[in-house]
Amino acid sequence: MDNTPLAFSAHNHQHCVSDALQAAVNLCAERGARLTPLRKQVLELIWQSHKPLGAYALIDLLAAESTRQVAPPTVYRALDFLLEQKLIHRIGALNAFIGCPHPDHSHASHFLLCDECGRAEEIHSKTVSDSIQQAAGEAGFAVVSQSLEVFGLCPDCRADAPSHE
Repeated sequence: MDNTPLAFSAHNHQHCVSDALQAAVNLCAERGARLTPLRKQVLELIWQSHKPLGAYALIDLLAAESTRQVAPPTVYRALDFLLEQKLIHRIGALNAFIGCPHPDHSHASHFLLCDECGRAEEIHSKTVSDSIQQAAGEAGFAVVSQSLEVFGLCPDCRADAPSHE
């Protein structure tokens, strides 16, 4: 699996958004799940940047794009659907959501989160997953799911930071 962080590297962002939306349409069709226009719009807003978005930020963005007001429960139901379909991840420390680049298969959720610019990137590391499994096993703990949130500075923010040498 490609481990290159998209948010932290040059890429065609519009292409990754359109790919994510097309994958969502295809996966929902395969799963018999209904990707309503509002659910798709929420997913597209989440993918618009590589920064996790909270529910109320989504409500504000939806209000700016529409003439009708969208109630919080409606957005939370859309988010619940997108989570159930594994199209997005919840970043617990931020109480926010980010698009999942690999919704077609189950996987551990490991994130690099920039404290400065707010960008986030999902990474896939068998070594990290295996280490968590091993430590849990040694403690007699059965892992059901993994989510790891690592905060720091992305390459751009590190380059812009004053040197501490």
